[in-house]
Amino acid sequence: MLIGVPKEIKVHEYRVGMTPASVREAVHHGHQVVVQKDAGSAIGLHDAQYVQAGATIVESADEIFSAADMIVKVKEPQLGECAMLREGQILFTYLHLAPDPQQAEALLASGCVAIAYETVTDVRGGLPLLAPMSEVAGRMSIQAGAHCLEMEQGGRGQLLGGVPGVPAAKVVVLGGGVAGTNAARMAMGLEAHVTVIDMNLHRLYELDMQFGPKLNTIFATVDSIEEHVLEADLVIGAVLVPGAAAPKLVTKEMVASMKRGSVLVDISIDQGGCFETSKATTHEDPTYAVDEVVHYCVANMPGAVARTSTFALNNATLPFALAIADKGYKAALLENPYLLAGLNVHKGQLTYQAVADALGIDAYDAFDLLSV
Repeated sequence: MLIGVPKEIKVHEYRVGMTPASVREAVHHGHQVVVQKDAGSAIGLHDAQYVQAGATIVESADEIFSAADMIVKVKEPQLGECAMLREGQILFTYLHLAPDPQQAEALLASGCVAIAYETVTDVRGGLPLLAPMSEVAGRMSIQAGAHCLEMEQGGRGQLLGGVPGVPAAKVVVLGGGVAGTNAARMAMGLEAHVTVIDMNLHRLYELDMQFGPKLNTIFATVDSIEEHVLEADLVIGAVLVPGAAAPKLVTKEMVASMKRGSVLVDISIDQGGCFETSKATTHEDPTYAVDEVVHYCVANMPGAVARTSTFALNNATLPFALAIADKGYKAALLENPYLLAGLNVHKGQLTYQAVADALGIDAYDAFDLLSV
């Protein structure tokens, strides 16, 4: 199979779909790889390393999209990239279609086969291709939140861990999954007072056993969310419903009642955000204020630490990319129900129910479509 790796074009996105080591592995499996010039140079992955690994370097994204059987990316394709996709071409990347009807329409119109990292599952019910970036985003959310609490950023001028004689900041994490757990871990490491709110009692039990009395665990209700959010100095939104739009857990009214200079960091923004006042921002202009509450809603948060993120992502995606290339997408998906869960679009038809529900269109059974 001919695998294409274009340079990412989203604002301040420096990650790359395949590292030289991943390229070498694909070549070892008998495949060809074309990489766009300077696709990884910003994070120290230079063209010469890709050539040494067996890739061919080309100048433009158009050359990649016109030649490749499978496109391996990081971020969702921008509309210009969607226009370059062709019928039957495989796209393997993050998609986050539920809050993005324009992208969904463009992918359906292209006739491509789009497999989303964020909906691939595993035997334990986890999301193995989302987890590495959730780990990064969770840890980064505390760094970003601590910075936003500084006076110059519009914050209330509070140090997360306080100092002797001065109370630590109150950090509330909505969601106890991978991102939320990593956020809580970092906040506790900085000696903040941390509360995790989740609706899964078993997960709260696991967190309690893992962190003990250093972590406050609370069952999610409208009442408990409101109580703890209004007391918080920093709120981390780490809610995920696989493939679907994130539920709005913090209302505009709650935001209006929060302390001046408190901070909201919305990790869920890729899926539309879990605060009613959230809107996607970029690394170039990451924050805005609503009712004197600072919002950090960067949609590609792990892109700020692009080198770490690229290697972490490749560790997870490479086995799946090789399976698709080695067997062809139909056989690979039909043999592996966990990879099949990643199929969102197949030749003009939507195949993921949660996305279909969010967009108000029909979904088709992926197994039935591929079995024809």
